[in-house]
Amino acid sequence: MSDSGAVLITGATGLVGHRLAEALIRDDVSVRALTRDPVAAARRLDPKISRIGWDGLRVPESAVSGTSAIVHLAGEPIFAGPLTAKRRRRIRASRVESTRSLVEAVGALPAAQRPEVFACASAVGFYGSRGDEPLTESAPTGEGFLADVCRAWESAAFAAGELGVRTAALRIGVVLAREGGALAMLARIFRLGAGGRLGRGDQWFPWIHIDDLVSLIRSVLGDARYRGAINAVAPEPVRNKDFTRALARALKRPALFPVPAFAVRLALGELSGELLGSRRVVPRRAVECGFRFQHPAIASALTAELQGRTARGEVQ
Repeated sequence: MSDSGAVLITGATGLVGHRLAEALIRDDVSVRALTRDPVAAARRLDPKISRIGWDGLRVPESAVSGTSAIVHLAGEPIFAGPLTAKRRRRIRASRVESTRSLVEAVGALPAAQRPEVFACASAVGFYGSRGDEPLTESAPTGEGFLADVCRAWESAAFAAGELGVRTAALRIGVVLAREGGALAMLARIFRLGAGGRLGRGDQWFPWIHIDDLVSLIRSVLGDARYRGAINAVAPEPVRNKDFTRALARALKRPALFPVPAFAVRLALGELSGELLGSRRVVPRRAVECGFRFQHPAIASALTAELQGRTARGEVQ
């Protein structure tokens, strides 16, 4: 990644984007945030980060001009409501159409002015539910709505490769971060003594500590060996029941109330497969490139995120 250009981040106010932007700013990297709410972004982001407005789909030319890298993390939350036809369209457009728009904006630049690298989020949902099968990056896509979205999402991203831009699609697992996402929600439930495994609990649970994810994204930006699909997960996957036990130990709370599979299906419908399905995802490409995980094991990852939480006012 060139030192002369800015890093453009979509989703910079989100869970991963915020930490990534902060890390880059600490290292004196110029950062731009492409955001649907520049005023709110100004309150959340470091003042050194420039902010460019967009509608989530159409990318202004000023956003991509003068960049050395683009990190595309924005997308409609998956678990924000029932999977209605309208929500399906929004989920797909916020990922696939926004990615196409970014690539089109890059293609409108003269070849010499295009960014060197495009890192686009994807998800382990790409694989569908596959039981105990180890899933490296070479595994074929699975079935279901989210697998279809991920396949189209990555296809849109890899079109940047035809423009001479090194492109990587990060198939991200469940991100463990104290300030939000799945861990914050589960921690609140467990502190109330109501935590437990989901269904039988033998489904594989692909996860990654947020600091490792940020470091992996930065490796993608700076190392030309990272290209194509990259599984952004920890190297030691666990089953849901083992994750549940580890979280209960970290919080010193019981895990007495398993959630029956039928209850998850009633509550989430088609999306229940994202929690009850099994994905034994392996980060082969990252390991081949020599990436070193700070938190390869679930116990250390949970301890790192949950200790000292009260002092920081997080995960209450």
